[in-house]
Order: sequence, then C-alpha cells, then structure tokens
Amino acid sequence: MTRSHIRLLYIIAAVLMITTIFNCTTAEDDGKLKIAGIVFQEDQFFRMIELGMQETAEKQGINLLTGNSSNSIDREISLIDSYIAGRVDAIVVSPLSTKASIPALKRASDSGIKIITYNTTVESDIPICYIESDQFDLGASTGRAAIEYINTHLGGKAKIAMIEFISQSPEQGKQRVDGFKSIVTTVAGVEIVAEQDAWLVQQAADVVEQLLTAHPDLDIIWAANEGGTVGAAIGVKNTGKTGDVVVFGTDMSEQLADFLLSEDNILQAVTGQKPFDIGSRAVENAINVLNNEPVENKISLPGILFTRMKSDEISEYKERLKALSK
Repeated sequence: MTRSHIRLLYIIAAVLMITTIFNCTTAEDDGKLKIAGIVFQEDQFFRMIELGMQETAEKQGINLLTGNSSNSIDREISLIDSYIAGRVDAIVVSPLSTKASIPALKRASDSGIKIITYNTTVESDIPICYIESDQFDLGASTGRAAIEYINTHLGGKAKIAMIEFISQSPEQGKQRVDGFKSIVTTVAGVEIVAEQDAWLVQQAADVVEQLLTAHPDLDIIWAANEGGTVGAAIGVKNTGKTGDVVVFGTDMSEQLADFLLSEDNILQAVTGQKPFDIGSRAVENAINVLNNEPVENKISLPGILFTRMKSDEISEYKERLKALSK
C-alpha cells in the first residue's frame, strides 16, 4: 500500500468519525428548543437518568440529543464542542471532573448555551443549576435501617465494617460515610472496626473476605455504593458467613433488588437514588432557564429506602424498571 493510499484511508476514517459525532449530536432544525444530555457511562443508573430526560423532553415538546462520554474527558470535550457547533440551547451534563471539565463547559457557556449539571458538578459558577441526590441522606437512611436491625436482632450491639469510595469520589463518598456514621455512632454498643475503599464488585468482594478473616466477630458490613454493596454480599457468601454477617448498602439496581428478595438473608436494606427523577428534573430546569423562569441553584433529592421486610416495594421497583426499559 502506497503512502497516498494510507493518507486517503486516514482522511476517510476522520470524515466517518466526524459524521458519526454529527449525526449523534444534532437534531432537525424545526424551531424547537434543543437540549443535549450527556451521561458518562452505560449502566442502569445512567440509563434511568436518560429515560427521565427523554420523558420530560417528549412531554415538553423539545428536541433531546443524548451522548455518552464513556468516562473519557477527551470524549466529553468532543461531545461538548460538537454541541456548541450544533448550536444547542442547553447542555445537561454529569461532568467527569470538577476542574478538567470546566474549559469545554466555559466555551459552551460563552457561546450562549445554558449549562445544567446533575449527579456531579464543577468548581465553577458556570452551571446555572445542579441536581443531585442528597448524599448525606443516602448514608443516614441506611444507617437508620441498620440501627433498627441492631436493636431488634443483636441486642443493641454490633461490630461494623465500612466499604467506601472516597478515593474515587471524595465529596460524594465522604458525605455518604458521614451520613451513615451520624446515625450508627449514636448507639453506645456499636463499634466501627474497619473502613476501606472498594467500589468495584470484585474488589469489594476480595476486601470483604479479607476483613472477615481479620475480624471473625464482625456483625455488619455497610457499603457506600452499588459495586461495593454487590461485592460485600458476594464476599459474605463466599466466606461461608451467611447467617452470621449481614450487609446494608447504598444505590439500588435490579441485581440488588434480587439480593434483597433472596432467601439467603444477607442483604438487609439499600437506600437507592432516584435517577429517573434526576434526569427529568435536569431537563425540566434547563427548559425553565431557557424560558427565563427562576430555578434553584442546587436541588438535592432524598433517597428511597428498600428493605427486605417490604418485598412488595422491591417487586414494584423491578416492575417499574421493566416498564421504563420497554
């Protein structure tokens, strides 16, 4: 193959890439408002957020363009720049970085695009509104469920290990930890014997197995996110501690719903976020901003507690997931 052929192939590839981005991030210029919604990974949480965005967009009669930065700051920047070129009216985004995401968002803001952040935000006044879950409440809610279990089943005494994700997301992670601690440390018979970061499933399962070896008298494990909660339950089962150690967690998913319905009795309660509502409120506030209506600078949504004692609510949650995913 000659150099000219190679050069031609590079040009074709570049054109195809630009065309793909353009097709994914533009909409027909029909006079309707155009709002771009950016998620940063493909999972159930962000899928539900996207569904919330889509429902509100359809109800309000606006064009919604969606993109996924795939946990890549370069991809996020590329999406934002393409939305600037496509002249969208607003961008609704969960930024990957509190600092590195600022320059691209500033370019968008300087071009007249309104910026709404959700789930995560940036260290800047660029976003007009920020929608999040009340992170402290997510931890505190599960803490209250844990205390009820301790008082009912353990005589008011328990040794607890905490699986966290502070090194991954310092602000959110610490707020959830602080919320959980604010409740469980009020009981004199509760002792927190270990705290360790492990937010991925296999990582958390390995850490929990190590903790159960180091602390064979452990009663409860609390995990601060979905991956940690799944891994904690798996770790308890793998070490043969079913019936001796129970798990409480944070974030809800179909898999965790199944764990709560399982007869193994390991996972007791989970405080979930409301991703559908987050997505819906984010687009709703973007529309309000574009219509010159007042919006709150920060909106914090409370979590929702799911417990194996209320299996009907868990089953309803699973049915709602199925209905929204159709």
